[in-house]
Amino acid sequence: MERNQLLSDIASELARVREAFDKPTLRLLDRKWAPFVLAVFKSSFSRDRRSVACELLHAQVDAYLADLRSTGVDAPEKTGRALCVQWMNDLWLYREVRDLGDGNGGANGGGSDDENVEHYSLTSHALEALLLVDGLARDRALISESRLSTIVDTVRHRATEANPDRAERVRRLEQQIDELTSERDRLARGGAVEAASNEQMHEGYANLIDLIQQLPSDFKRVEESVAAMHRQIVNDFRGEERPISEVLDDYLAKTDALMSSTAEGRAFEGAFTLLRNDTLMQGLKADLESILLHPFALELSLNERRSFMSTVTLLRKGIDDVLTQRTGLSTTLREHIVNHDVVKDRELELVLRGVNRELAVWMQTAGPRSTVTTELMPGTLEVEHLRERFYDPVAHLGPPALADVSDAAPAAPSLGDLRLQGGPLLEDLRDALVAAVAAGEAASVGSAFNSFGASLRRPVEILGLLQLAAQLGTSAGPVSLESFEAIRPDGSVRVFDVPRRILTDDDTAALAAQNLGSQHD
Repeated sequence: MERNQLLSDIASELARVREAFDKPTLRLLDRKWAPFVLAVFKSSFSRDRRSVACELLHAQVDAYLADLRSTGVDAPEKTGRALCVQWMNDLWLYREVRDLGDGNGGANGGGSDDENVEHYSLTSHALEALLLVDGLARDRALISESRLSTIVDTVRHRATEANPDRAERVRRLEQQIDELTSERDRLARGGAVEAASNEQMHEGYANLIDLIQQLPSDFKRVEESVAAMHRQIVNDFRGEERPISEVLDDYLAKTDALMSSTAEGRAFEGAFTLLRNDTLMQGLKADLESILLHPFALELSLNERRSFMSTVTLLRKGIDDVLTQRTGLSTTLREHIVNHDVVKDRELELVLRGVNRELAVWMQTAGPRSTVTTELMPGTLEVEHLRERFYDPVAHLGPPALADVSDAAPAAPSLGDLRLQGGPLLEDLRDALVAAVAAGEAASVGSAFNSFGASLRRPVEILGLLQLAAQLGTSAGPVSLESFEAIRPDGSVRVFDVPRRILTDDDTAALAAQNLGSQHD
């Protein structure tokens, strides 16, 4: 009897071990290229870089392979793309389409401007394998005073909550109050504050890191559970094998079970409760900073300190990923319920019933090998032209009559007003310029301009004078500036500094000849 019991025990244990080895985590560790695969995952992914664009990871794996081969290290004889696809089929990588506009652009590592880019992320099995390898490669043993104290404190706390005896619970609480009160009074009386040694802080830090490193795989398992539920519900909707009410009830039941019956779900609910308590989160962040202020932290690397301080961010990111999966699942349910057309389903059911009735009538006279030729798709109608728009009398109505607003029209401008808004009056400028120089009233073009009437002293007339001077040729001698006092049509005065030009007798004769020529024309 005992021998049979032993054989039964070893058989059951063998079955359990085989089942464990069939899981992706141990299959990853049992492969020939397991060290290479884990090294790639460790180099490509991190706590701050949880996903990588597919094309980028393919290129990175190709670069890793080339580096290893160049140093003589044995490496797989495949391309980066082929290896990533293989790892995805082995359930070590998960590929999904991610939107870079959701605020995760800094963590995806893709570096692309496209809105939707396919990304790889590690599955919970790969994260567990990495965690196991990190634990085996760690120099410091995890069995320490800190680990045992954590176990004892946790057991004491759970025992207090599990005991229904009111008196026993009160006794435990009074004992804790007495211990804390005694320590407070000792410090208040000036007692020595015993700071933890570097060795004790290292042990506590290793214990905390061991617990923190388990969080990503826990969150990933919850995320994968929701994603698997999502795929199953989508398949149920597409297959139409069950009524919608049953699918919804199944979704609600699985959601409740996921968050209450599994260790991952309970961890998620606990973290979610923690994140909703802002005071507790601020205290956690302050406590992390206090730990790193201890002298032992000087022995930690920059990456270790940065990773330790990002514990709060790790919690928030894990919560966001799970909630994103749940939101996608809820969106799928809502869209299917909104777009599901019950009327069309009933019409199709009526058509199928009519077909069954006709088949029953036909089978009364048809033989066992009789066939009916039917078209799977309806034929195409041969229509030369199909009217797209029909006659609309409104489209052929004339536009409404314009309103008579002539009474509100402003007064028409005079010819003089129009001339004041136009270009320079070249003929009048030549006449006035020749007259001013001949009378000896002007020594230069500027002084002549300043002696003109208001109608010939517009700013635009300066351009006319410059044009006339340019037609006479370039003046000899140094160039200096003189002021032109222009008068705008509204009466305002504007002063312009223009190169000084002296008119000679030959220049005056040339201007007079130009005027005579224009009059002759």
